[in-house]
Amino acid sequence: MENVKRTPLYELHEELGGKIVDFAGWALPIQYSGISQEHHAVRNQAGLFDVSHMGEVMVTGNEALAFAQYLVTNDVTTLSDTQILYGMMCNEAGGVVDDLLVYRLEEKRVLLVINASNVDKDFAWISEKAKAFDIKVENQSNQTAQLALQGPLGEEILQTLTDADLKKIAFFHCQEGVTIKGRECLVSRTGYTGEDGFEIYCKPEDATDLARDILEAGADRGLIPCGLGARDTLRFEACLPLYGNEFDDVITPLEAGFGFFVKLDIEDDFIGKDALKKQKEEGLTRRLVGFEMAKGISRHGYPVMDGDREVGFVTTGYKSPTLGKSIGFAIVEMAYTEMGSTFDIQVRKKLLPATVVSKRFYRKNYKK
Repeated sequence: MENVKRTPLYELHEELGGKIVDFAGWALPIQYSGISQEHHAVRNQAGLFDVSHMGEVMVTGNEALAFAQYLVTNDVTTLSDTQILYGMMCNEAGGVVDDLLVYRLEEKRVLLVINASNVDKDFAWISEKAKAFDIKVENQSNQTAQLALQGPLGEEILQTLTDADLKKIAFFHCQEGVTIKGRECLVSRTGYTGEDGFEIYCKPEDATDLARDILEAGADRGLIPCGLGARDTLRFEACLPLYGNEFDDVITPLEAGFGFFVKLDIEDDFIGKDALKKQKEEGLTRRLVGFEMAKGISRHGYPVMDGDREVGFVTTGYKSPTLGKSIGFAIVEMAYTEMGSTFDIQVRKKLLPATVVSKRFYRKNYKK
């Protein structure tokens, strides 16, 4: 693969037998032992992911929190130091520029964690909006590596490598200065799998040895390296959205069913608030639903049909490794959003029936 970026763990991926693909311009493993095996390892023991392709933007200055409040749809004022919040950056029309995590490290220091496919676009957007605030924004993506240790045994495994009391890191909180086998890291109790676990930020030069240490510490507890394939099936079962699938610059958070993270009732303005408020008042014309198919497997972009009329499209579709069922998400017209509603999915040249079910295919197993 030419003209693709490599994370600091690229050589380790090859050494471990990872099947490398081009993902958003990055050479990353889609799988090692197999997507299903990796998926089940995370659900039952633990899995380690390289997520160094994610973007990190540091915001510092007197108005760091005020800027974050203006930038995202959620209410940043509810955060205390070391607390984390999920939200979206919207454009003025209410479409999603990106979804992200907001880390309040200190009152004047906020970390934004953004998607790999959007780093350059996002940083340009953030930098432009920052001009009206007394802050400094710095793209630290190239100076930061990130590992995700996910699964019910994640805490037990990581605790063997650090003197920090990991039980004190609550869900959606973080701790700076955590020393893991002599390497200083930022550790957060977050993830993208529906399981308990940690995301570990470190220096790029520390990433490979850190990954080796974690894999060695968890070898007798069922820990295995995991790739992008399992990352996607895990997040999908847990009803966690993927930018470019469940929403994008024209699909709003309300249409994607994530209105909980859009605080229209707060006094502060955020980018896109007026458009989203208007959309809610006027009523949605389409919305994300979960569906199940008795046969066939849907994929992103497949048309949703009622007879010969297209009424929506699939955003994500898989045969669920946990449930053993063919399930998916789709954006459909409101008439097809009630539980038990039926429509067809066009799978190649065939129309296969689907039924609307709850999007919560899997009960999240977070440690509160």
